[in-house]
Amino acid sequence: MDRPLRIGLTGGIASGKSTVAELFAGHDVPIIDTDVIARELVQPGKPALDEIRAAFGDEVFDAQGQLDRASMREVVFSDASRRAELESILHPRIRAEAIARSSATDGPYQIIVVPLLVESPMRQFMDRVLVVDCDEETQLSRLLARDSENEDQARRILAAQASRADRLGVADDVITNDGDLSNTRQQVDALHAKYLSQ
Repeated sequence: MDRPLRIGLTGGIASGKSTVAELFAGHDVPIIDTDVIARELVQPGKPALDEIRAAFGDEVFDAQGQLDRASMREVVFSDASRRAELESILHPRIRAEAIARSSATDGPYQIIVVPLLVESPMRQFMDRVLVVDCDEETQLSRLLARDSENEDQARRILAAQASRADRLGVADDVITNDGDLSNTRQQVDALHAKYLSQ
């Protein structure tokens, strides 16, 4: 293969994708994170932000004109059609930018973090799918602690994503991230060696 191996890293919300990506980055592996790209795409002055304002109005913006993520989450996770509308604005742009960054990145392999990979056309772009897995109660407790969500909203977010079974069904590789960081690190180290030998 005359390009880096493309590893699609996915997992449910609060499963530990960022932790796993950081551990791979510790091996100097290039990380392309679609959540980071999404945040860049909604900075003031970006076309996507103007489209979001036109579609959703001022109530999902703060006083400084920044996207209010908490308000937006409340809107899109209580109405699937609104979520689809937001995704139609952002996802094609995110895909295009991720593919451009992938093409500009070298090394033996790269990690492309895509939270919704199971449902995304980006899946066809990957050589392997790596799922970060933990049980749903662990996800829920992390989500409540991390994002100060109420439990109903947190459960709506979990329900809106592909199921754990669906994610595991497309996995080529799985990292169990149950909170023991040294165990997670060992799994990353083993996969790093495996990917280098592909």
